[in-house]
Amino acid sequence: MGNEKLNKLFIGFIFLVVCFALDRISKIYILNILNNEGQVDFYINQFLNIYLVWNTGIGFGLFSSEDKLFYNLFSVIIVIINFVILYFAYIETKLKSFFLMVILGGSLGNLFDRFYYNAVPDFIYLNYDGYHWFIFNVADIFITIGIICLIFSEFIFYKKNNDQK
Repeated sequence: MGNEKLNKLFIGFIFLVVCFALDRISKIYILNILNNEGQVDFYINQFLNIYLVWNTGIGFGLFSSEDKLFYNLFSVIIVIINFVILYFAYIETKLKSFFLMVILGGSLGNLFDRFYYNAVPDFIYLNYDGYHWFIFNVADIFITIGIICLIFSEFIFYKKNNDQK
């Protein structure tokens, strides 16, 4: 394994750890408020509130279910997807590898919660003039940013590769 590949993996691992740590710190803070106050429901402004819900589904609460079979099946699928992301982070270019590690950092944050709490704490609540977005957490932000960056990098590298032909 060359020095460049080792550096890429090390820097990618730092990205992963930072994303995971920021997610864990935010969730621990919110859960400490829950333990002290008995609930988490804060009005910050007309667009943003902090409101804790427990998500037993996948992203944005999709497929939420009390059925343990579905919950465990989704958890296993998420673990497999994380290994696939790790593999692609290993074989991809440096930039795409970093974006994949950001996605993986967020995914591992939510996966940790799935196993530790049997649900994922979501608490960031955006709304405007009666329109509401799904309640999400910091890990979801990293996953979304990573995916958006991957999509943009695909457009940029696709155009760059086609211009060279």
